[in-house]
Amino acid sequence: QVQLVESGGGLVQAGGSLRLSCAASGSIFGVNTMGWFRQTPGKQRELVATVTSADSTNYANSVKGRFTISRDNAKNTVYLQMNSLKPEDTAVYYCNAQVRVRPWTTWSDYWGQGTQVTVSS
Repeated sequence: QVQLVESGGGLVQAGGSLRLSCAASGSIFGVNTMGWFRQTPGKQRELVATVTSADSTNYANSVKGRFTISRDNAKNTVYLQMNSLKPEDTAVYYCNAQVRVRPWTTWSDYWGQGTQVTVSS
């Protein structure tokens, strides 16, 4: 079993900052790409940012220059530093990780339970 546990969400005023964390634990042989997605009611889940095991990053255009994704491979943890937050960043943020549980298994996607981020105007 693999678990992803997120923390760091909350309520912040526009222009403020929050830092999300997500730790993967359990039966893990390796972790490939990790990332953050977000979802608002009635809309599809959308990519926010991803980081590969080689620290190559990718961002949605809407967050470039404001959000920074990073990871600690020793702790199987991914972070999302969110600065200059806007009301339109309000959403439930989900952590994602591609995990291999044994050397001979394929990579599988795992998701966290989600953490609410609310930005007030």
